[in-house]
Formats: sequence, C-alpha cells, structure tokens
Amino acid sequence: MARSIPSKPSEHLQLMIAGYVLGDLDPNEAIEFEQLLAANPAIAAEVAQMQTALEMVYAPAEVKPPSHLRSAIMAAQATETNPWRSSRPAATRSVRRFPWNQALGAAAAVVIAALAINNYQLRQALQATQTETPSETLTYVLQTETVEDASATVVVNPVTLEATLTVRNLPPLPPGQVYVLWTVLEQGAPFTVDDKSAILTEVLSVDAQGNASQTVIVPKVYRSEELVSRVAITVEDATAPQRHEGAPVMITSL
Repeated sequence: MARSIPSKPSEHLQLMIAGYVLGDLDPNEAIEFEQLLAANPAIAAEVAQMQTALEMVYAPAEVKPPSHLRSAIMAAQATETNPWRSSRPAATRSVRRFPWNQALGAAAAVVIAALAINNYQLRQALQATQTETPSETLTYVLQTETVEDASATVVVNPVTLEATLTVRNLPPLPPGQVYVLWTVLEQGAPFTVDDKSAILTEVLSVDAQGNASQTVIVPKVYRSEELVSRVAITVEDATAPQRHEGAPVMITSL
C-alpha cells in the first residue's frame, strides 16, 4: 500500500516537484525524484496539480465575449458591410468566465517555485564552495641561516587571498635593490610560474631597523595549500625584480 504524502509537503519535496514540472532537475535529482514517485504514487497528485497550473498560465482556455458585447460587434460589422441592413441580435450564448484569480495564483506559484529552486541551488553551490575552500588561515614561517635574529611570517586568508607579511631584522638594502616575496609551487601545478617554479608575490622594503609589516594579495594557489612548496624572500634588482636572479635569504623549511 502506497504511503500518503503529508498535506503540506516538505520544502525539499516541493522543490523537487517544482523542478520536475519545470524540467529543471539535474540527472541525479531526476533519478531521486522518480524513485520517490515510484515509492509514493500520491506525489503524482502534486505533480498533476502543478502541471495543470503551469498549463493554465501558458495555455489559457479560450474566453468568449459576453452576449451583449458579441451582439454589438456583429451589429457594427453588419452596418459597415451594408449600412442599410438592420442588425439582427445575435443568439445568446452561454459564457464561461475565465478564472483570473486562479490563473494569477497559479502564475505566482510557478514563479515562486522557480525562485525557490534557484535559491536552493545557490545555497548548495555556496555550501560546496565553502566546503572546498579552507576557512582557516595558513601560516608560513620563513627562516634564515645568513642573517642573525631575522624572521618573517606570512599569514594567508585563503578565502580573501589577503595575507599579512611581517618581517623583523632584515638589513636595509642599498639603493637599486629590493626584497621580493616568492611563492614556489610544486612541479606540475596548473599555474603560470617562472623557470624556478615560482610566482612573484610582493616587492617589499624594510625600515631602518629592518622591519616591515604590510597586507599583500597572494595568488589563488593558496586555496590549494598542497600545491605550495615553499615561500621565500630574495634580493633582486629594483628595476627588474621579476628576473628572479637572487638566491633566497629567507625560506620556509621543508
């Protein structure tokens, strides 16, 4: 014996019914709905009701004019054809009133159902994006063996792709040279890199004490943490830092 559906179907079931009628279900959702329909034939009544409402909106029944209006139209036509011919009253015919309230209600129901489906799909997409994108910050600590007491950290927000770069005790450079922050990727990562598998991330300078603190925008690769191999700082020519000719003065450990 088939189970009866509740008098008011759940939001998910309503969305499935609306999506089925509107042809907006993906293949997996269509299979799921057909399984529900096979297990519970009472759902077919809900489907039929919404299909009827949709057909009423897009293919309304023919509306016949009232008898007095039809007579006036016929008389005007007869007079135009033969002004000396007296018009004869048209036979009175029954008139079926078009259910405007019902049609408008059906149209509203279809629009609301379509909007609900779109909102449901947007929520699913947002949840999937939030699941795929790490929400916790990523911290990279750079070390050096050449500069005593020097330190650097990069704290990345992978959602906004903003990072806080903090440098301590790096010696100020002479004019014409700059420090450059690099993101080094794993081999084969699907991003554009230089011949050292690196992306120029930021050009920076330190104050007289060798300190710096700034917000930088990092590449999208930080949303796939496993593709980031190293983070490093080098000294480069200020006129062409992208050449990446300097050796690392600070780098993350393996």
